[in-house]
Amino acid sequence: MANLLEVRDLRVSFGAHQAVRGLSFDIAQGETLALVGESGCGKSATALSLMRLVPTPGRVTGSLRFDGRELLDLPAREIRDIRGRQISMIFQEPMTSLNPVLSIGAQIVETLRQHESLSKAAAWKRAVELLELVQIPDPQRRVFDFPHELSGGQRQRVMIAMAVACRPRLLIADEPTTALDVTIQAHILDLLDGLRRELSMSLLLITHDLGIVAKHADRVAVMLAGEKVEEAPVARLFTQPQHPYTRGLLGASLNLADDLHYRGWKLPEIRHGIDDDGKPSFAVVPRSVRTGNYVADVDPAARGASASEAPLLELQDLRIDYPQRHRKSTLHAVDGVSLQIARGETVGLVGESGCGKSTLSKAILRLVPTASGAIRLRGTDLVPLGERELRPLRRHVQMVFQDPYASLNPRRTVAEILDTVLVVNGIGNAQQRRARIAAMLDRVGLPGSALGRFPHEFSGGQRQRIGIARALVLEPDLLICDEPVSALDVSIQAQILNLLVDLKRDLGLAYLFISHDLSVVRYIADRVHVMQAGRIVESGHHRDIWRAPQHPYTRTLLEAIPGRTFDAQAA
Repeated sequence: MANLLEVRDLRVSFGAHQAVRGLSFDIAQGETLALVGESGCGKSATALSLMRLVPTPGRVTGSLRFDGRELLDLPAREIRDIRGRQISMIFQEPMTSLNPVLSIGAQIVETLRQHESLSKAAAWKRAVELLELVQIPDPQRRVFDFPHELSGGQRQRVMIAMAVACRPRLLIADEPTTALDVTIQAHILDLLDGLRRELSMSLLLITHDLGIVAKHADRVAVMLAGEKVEEAPVARLFTQPQHPYTRGLLGASLNLADDLHYRGWKLPEIRHGIDDDGKPSFAVVPRSVRTGNYVADVDPAARGASASEAPLLELQDLRIDYPQRHRKSTLHAVDGVSLQIARGETVGLVGESGCGKSTLSKAILRLVPTASGAIRLRGTDLVPLGERELRPLRRHVQMVFQDPYASLNPRRTVAEILDTVLVVNGIGNAQQRRARIAAMLDRVGLPGSALGRFPHEFSGGQRQRIGIARALVLEPDLLICDEPVSALDVSIQAQILNLLVDLKRDLGLAYLFISHDLSVVRYIADRVHVMQAGRIVESGHHRDIWRAPQHPYTRTLLEAIPGRTFDAQAA
């Protein structure tokens, strides 16, 4: 099979920093090559090089031959003609890639008319077809929506529709399904596979989800610190990994084939550093038996608690309505939900985008109005309370967000971010606040030197630790974790999950853990609620949900998980 793309000795540098160092690989016509590795290893810099989009002052050297043509030698006019038509890219963060002042339909039409000889009417008709192809509901209406009117998963589907609009020969997918729930993820990946076969399209799949790699890639290249450390056919890499770093990645990856739970096991971690020669190094900390006592257990009798003990949080028949301006009707975003969370317990909440998970979390924080029902925190119903009455109660419930960069003020240092939380809540004098902040930073595994730095100076995993520190500095009873690890590499994900478990044990925290990654929820949760269309359709002990799901929707979610039984080599 002829190679469509040949990369030889690719080097991407930004001043003295080399993001990619001597990378070589091929992609055959119709083949899928997965590029895996942690944040900062050079995956995205490689993808941008292929599109000739490395920003100034970046410098690219080596050879990038696409269909026999050297891309690095092409003038700007010719490379613009190749982009979108022959080589297209799906970016990881759709909100920063979509124009906020244009409807999604207008942006798809712009792409089509740039590269195809279509009338305006034909382009709009094709835009609707593309939205239908990527499973946007009611595409004839949603084609006129703006990006902020869509969920994160829906925005990513729009990006995919734009990328495949002109049926490119090479599609670069940079974390294309990070924000998607498992059923939509399965649909999108099957769609990309179908287009690849139909068009003999090649696919460069950049992802940190090794389950996706196991199911959808032909070959895998593993990157570390800008270099390729291993390349192999997918079956061989998963069963006979050669490099210790590859084995570490596989060991840190959660999947439903593993019967792992936080009460029994601490996840393996990959820890990075700099060796004596100034070069990046790593060490794999193997999986270990977890020790320690936890406040809550699913069975109150197991911890000597009374079955009638009042829950920390109780939702009773909660309903949240949103008016729909297009349909002149009301959407029941949360429709009669009841659940309880005990002190020290972790409750998992799973379901697809738009099912009401995030709306429910905002309602608990009283950030959205409720139509009916009760929200009882420590026995007090929050629904009828005014802002003055709510203020002293808010500190007992805090939130860790999915995107730590978007939720941290870029103009403030870490010290200022954490201090503001304490000042607003009237806690301590300046000296007491500094002591509490320093102790919390140490507890989440960040050095004291982090206090004077800004959010952009940290990695994604470090920013998430800052978000956790901000939530915990008020010493809450309940932490709402809304997709806290979905955008993180598998090794960083393991570190954050281990941190959350340690904090739960040490501080007696309760968690409401919201995620579309069922493997993560299986590991971290004591009990699980499955949510569909605003309702809880199944609830149960963490073991029962996975082993004997009762509701058809739960079974659909489990069946859609890619590579859910891949044979990970435990580190």
